[in-house]
Amino acid sequence: MFSRAKKTRLAEWWWTVDRELLTALVLLLLVGFMLSFAASPPVAERLGYSSWHFVIRHGIFTIPALGIMVGVSLFSAKRVRISALIVLVSSIILLVLTFKFGVEIKGARRWISIMGSTLQPSEFVKPAFAVIAAWLFSEKMKHPDMPAQSLALGLLAFIVTLLLLQPDFGQTVLLVLTWAALLFLAGISWWLIGVLAGAASGGIVIAYMVFPHVARRIDGFLFPEGKDNYQVDQALGSMLEGGWFGRGPGEALVRRDVPDAHADFVFSATAGEFGILFCLLLVGLIAFITLRALFIAQKQPRLFPRLAASILAIQYGLQSAINLAVNLRLIPAKGMTLPFVSYGGTSILATAFAFGIILALTRRKPEDRLMTGIPAYHRTPAPSA
Repeated sequence: MFSRAKKTRLAEWWWTVDRELLTALVLLLLVGFMLSFAASPPVAERLGYSSWHFVIRHGIFTIPALGIMVGVSLFSAKRVRISALIVLVSSIILLVLTFKFGVEIKGARRWISIMGSTLQPSEFVKPAFAVIAAWLFSEKMKHPDMPAQSLALGLLAFIVTLLLLQPDFGQTVLLVLTWAALLFLAGISWWLIGVLAGAASGGIVIAYMVFPHVARRIDGFLFPEGKDNYQVDQALGSMLEGGWFGRGPGEALVRRDVPDAHADFVFSATAGEFGILFCLLLVGLIAFITLRALFIAQKQPRLFPRLAASILAIQYGLQSAINLAVNLRLIPAKGMTLPFVSYGGTSILATAFAFGIILALTRRKPEDRLMTGIPAYHRTPAPSA
């Protein structure tokens, strides 16, 4: 089935896809599912569900996530652009619909109920926007007269407005950072980077003044005395309780009091159960995935695959870094999952879509042999004389 001699589509995929990255991604998915056994039962019991409620749901989303990642990785660059555009338009429509039909959780309307399941459209907006913006930037470089960057900036402003109205400051920050990274990859001048950094700082000040929940989180981070930092304090307590080797699965005490131990604070719950050494291995796996994706992306001879795969890898790395920094109390708390590890069906599926695109755009192609010296997948040794 995977023989080089067989010219089937599956064999072609196997010998052209980056198997090191694919293996690491599957391993991270399995680790996330394993951690749900330890972190989610106490949360489910507190909410009145059966102990294995979130474990079962996590498993239900893990299986289609694997299918999405492999299925999308079979796409050509053209199909990647088309699928990203379809996902982006659909997600923006759902973002708009959340204002009228959305499910309100903790004062925010970020989710919409579809067939009994809640969907967070902003999770799919992130990778789809990154791909479309990368395509617009690549077209601008090939056709200088095309107003591609202006279109991408207008699209960013529209999406950011929708996110702030939900409100969802965390996803807004991640999307703006993604845009800034794309500008850097595209070769923006340093003085403009300084202007954008100043504008971003001004945006944070405005958000602090306009959005009360942002002000509360920043105040709680800068001046923790007398503030309601229960969740963050419990998360840190879970990490300290675990020590280097952890208390063992189901034995940590503090993580039972971490409200989102299965989601945003799964890293802290993991430290309590399995220890700091295990967490370091987890961070190493996340770093390997990010750097490996960046490495193979930068080897692409064509501009669009190089930009799109690179920015998706950076987006994944940024989101992971933000989640870990929140767990370590290095930055104010914000609702953001640890991709492929935290519970959250939309997050798992959207991350699978993003990495499917990375795997698709970085697959070795026969024509790349002429541009980079990489041999074609079906190339076989010449017969001996």
